[in-house]
Amino acid sequence: MGSIEAEVEPTEVGFDPARLGRITTHLNRYVDDGRLPGVSALVTRGGKIAYTHRYGDRDCERSLPVTSDTIYRIYSMTKPIVSIAAMQMYEQGLFQLKDPVSRWIPSFANARVFAGGNVMQYQTTEPASEVTIHSLLTHTSGLTYDFHFSNAVDALYRANGFNWGAPGNLEETCEALASLPLLFDPGTEWNYSYSTDVLGRVVELVSGQSLDDYLVEHVTGPLGMADTGFEVPSADAERFAANYTTAVLAASDFAGNTGPSIPAYRPDDPGLRRTLLDDPRTSAYLAPPKILSGGGGLVSTMGDYHRFTQMLRSGGELNGVRVIGRRTLEFMASNHLPGGTDLTECGRALFSEAPFDGVGFGLGFSVVLDPAKAKVVSSKGEFAWGGAASTAFWVDPVEDITVVFLTQLLPSSTHPIRPELKALVYQALV
Repeated sequence: MGSIEAEVEPTEVGFDPARLGRITTHLNRYVDDGRLPGVSALVTRGGKIAYTHRYGDRDCERSLPVTSDTIYRIYSMTKPIVSIAAMQMYEQGLFQLKDPVSRWIPSFANARVFAGGNVMQYQTTEPASEVTIHSLLTHTSGLTYDFHFSNAVDALYRANGFNWGAPGNLEETCEALASLPLLFDPGTEWNYSYSTDVLGRVVELVSGQSLDDYLVEHVTGPLGMADTGFEVPSADAERFAANYTTAVLAASDFAGNTGPSIPAYRPDDPGLRRTLLDDPRTSAYLAPPKILSGGGGLVSTMGDYHRFTQMLRSGGELNGVRVIGRRTLEFMASNHLPGGTDLTECGRALFSEAPFDGVGFGLGFSVVLDPAKAKVVSSKGEFAWGGAASTAFWVDPVEDITVVFLTQLLPSSTHPIRPELKALVYQALV
């Protein structure tokens, strides 16, 4: 499993130990009053660990505490890993970012754009351009998610077998997506979607390997991320955390689904009410998944994801093992939204793990463009993403900081833990 090296004295890397303690106080409060089941946080600077904290339970029903090797559902924190995998192929000249996805999935050549109507009767038009690899990486493909509950297109997804997840295996899911109308012309808007799932299928078709095998051979394996995968082996089941929700949904609504399951509802009481959503003893993650979801299917540990962030911080390599080129990674962590806009100007006001104001989007990551506009203390050029169960990470090249935060509570919009954690980390710098 991915190990975590020893901490250094915070003062050695420019943190005030007493002020770092405010993170502990704040996170413990979330657990003590029942808002979160358990938490794990890790902060580094200059590649050295300045702060770690674990508190609460990985399984509240059985009173099992969070440990350093607890296995978490990372949901959309899968997306940056799969985006790295795709860009490895770009580096080898196996495709160009402007290439149409139909080169590998021919049915996407027939995609149409929604032009009005409802689930029962609707009109479509010819798209101005095809879905490309670039539009998949940037979520400007025109695809959507069924759980947005915001327009007729996501309603069409639900009517065609997308129910809090995919209707089949990865190949079948991509065929279903290609048969449904796009929300807009590719490359014109940002909309959080199944784009990275389709990207994962492209990885399979270009490499000739299944997505899980490709990741083990080229990304997670070289980085020593032994606990990161699409299922939890029986030998490791005891370490698997329970997953909880405050959404007004029954656990049965998610039975058997290991895809990017994100409730669309805000809880009617964001306080102490918390419901078991996925029992780790009976979870679908204990068996091979129906779909290898590049958009949200991985589980991981703090040690493993820490290794991933250290690779990102180090310009694409870790301990002498390079998984992506430095210039490629810099390119990925720059804003690729049309016209250099941010998510407020270019995106739809839907679910997202990132704030919209002052934040752009690159190739698999959100990118801070203007901290003042975002109204969250941060650095320009910071890149990040999060997961549906309130997990998050960020890499700050300016201050040379990385942060990983893990817990298990859906939806991620329940509590403002991410911007709070930003403030708590940066206030501790001296």
